[in-house]
Amino acid sequence: MSFVTRFAPSPTGRLHKGHAFSALTAWTAAREAGGRFILRIEDIDPTRCRPEFDAAILEDLAWLGLDWETPVRRQSEHLADYAAAVETLNRRGLLYRCFRTRKEILDAIGDAPHGPAEAVRPGPHPADEEARLLAEGRPFAWRLSLDRARDTLGGAAWDGLSFVEEGKGPEGETGMVQARPGTAGDVVLARKDAGTAYHLAVTHDDALQGVSHVIRGEDLFEATHIQVLIQALMGWPTPVYRHHRLLTGPDGRRFAKRDGSVTLAQLRADGITPEALRAELGF
Repeated sequence: MSFVTRFAPSPTGRLHKGHAFSALTAWTAAREAGGRFILRIEDIDPTRCRPEFDAAILEDLAWLGLDWETPVRRQSEHLADYAAAVETLNRRGLLYRCFRTRKEILDAIGDAPHGPAEAVRPGPHPADEEARLLAEGRPFAWRLSLDRARDTLGGAAWDGLSFVEEGKGPEGETGMVQARPGTAGDVVLARKDAGTAYHLAVTHDDALQGVSHVIRGEDLFEATHIQVLIQALMGWPTPVYRHHRLLTGPDGRRFAKRDGSVTLAQLRADGITPEALRAELGF
């Protein structure tokens, strides 16, 4: 099997040290394996993704000394591909319309007698209510029904869902890991604003681009469980996963855009060389 991995940032802000660590981890693994390194721009969120951040990603990675295959796949240019996958799942009866707002679902969590796990599986609306909401033009999302997915695969196949973890999950999970898609609930696979959502777009593109190894931070370990289910339902291969540790700052908190972590652009402006940063990160 050829070794193909990727770095897939979203252009919602400038890259920081955590991004640099993740990109270098994947790029170095590809070089050591004599494989391929792909850069993919995951820009399906039209409200947060901006062209200037897209351009900045390329600039920052080139400054780090990374190279990648071209052309770069930008998810916003391929929404029809994801719509076709949604339609496939819908024709098989695996999806249902959910008109509930985030607030309504959060309120339901508080009212659920069996705790939060019940609230992330809201289930289909009654037929008459769904018809009324459609007639009113209310926006909705398509959710994957775990109950229907289990019925479609069959109990044995459901229980056999698994993936190979070459790194470590948050609880030390490694080796052959049994997938637990039920922990994710009935996830949204298509949103009203973008026509797709993260779990569907990422699994679609990993299959399309022949990604054999997904190398990413351990904060995405839990996402693997539902992504393995989607791969099984769509007949897509399951890559080998390698989740790496998260880089943290002096305060012990992991680097994050929302926390205003120091960006690579700022480090560059402060005179830090790419060689110095790579050495600091262990490369």
